[in-house]
Amino acid sequence: MTFKTIIEPGRSEKNYWKDLWRYRELFYILSWRDIKVRYKQTTIGVMWAIIRPLLTMIVFTFVFGRLAKMPAGGNAPYAILVFAGLLPWQFFSNALTESSNSLIGNEKLITKVYFPRLIIPASSVITSFIDFLISFALFLVVCIFYQYTPPVQIFLMPLFWIMAFAASFGPGLYLTALNVKYRDFRYIIPFIVQFGLFISPVGFSSSIVPEKWQWLYALNPVAGVIDGFRWCLIREAPNPLFHYPFYISLTVIVFFIWLSIYQFRKMEKNFADLI
Repeated sequence: MTFKTIIEPGRSEKNYWKDLWRYRELFYILSWRDIKVRYKQTTIGVMWAIIRPLLTMIVFTFVFGRLAKMPAGGNAPYAILVFAGLLPWQFFSNALTESSNSLIGNEKLITKVYFPRLIIPASSVITSFIDFLISFALFLVVCIFYQYTPPVQIFLMPLFWIMAFAASFGPGLYLTALNVKYRDFRYIIPFIVQFGLFISPVGFSSSIVPEKWQWLYALNPVAGVIDGFRWCLIREAPNPLFHYPFYISLTVIVFFIWLSIYQFRKMEKNFADLI
């Protein structure tokens, strides 16, 4: 099947969402290119997707588990608690970093060829999801090492994968649009990621947050995602679906998706001039 690109006033606006489907192969091409470039000319290649979360787990386990004596909650080893929180957090941080710089990194493509620009940051999030799947396989190996059996709700993980994808895509889409116009964001984004690590329940359980501050803590969308992951991966973890903070995080995620798409589409027509 062949397609014809017809240039006429207002056509791109009218057929924008149809064009996303027409250019669906571009998702695969850009994602595969980013995967190859990410580990190109590295000595151990894709092994970095295993080493980074593993070393982070060891550091968090030592600092929060041994030194700070943070409670693990239930009978799960503390390393399992930390790794279950690291999975969505590293997916979020990698996706946010990669997608926020995606438009700048595809300057020549944007200025020469028409296609829905939304594809570029979306493909960056997909690339980060591949790293996440590798880390998830490592989590299963860690469970075998500790002789720990995840609960049956592990089969509900894909639902929270979608939630993690949405939580990463919304802010990443908004920041990449701002980064085109205001290049200062390339320096702000690493600070956001670093700060977010300490206010997210990665090295500890969100249950230690006082009840009266749970609603404020839930404004961090990653907090709800981490609680969902832990419920799927740790037997003693509480079900977040029965607690209102989870739905606050879910509402924030949906709001960010709407706001990001609105602002992105509003600024998209000027990307070629600004970039």
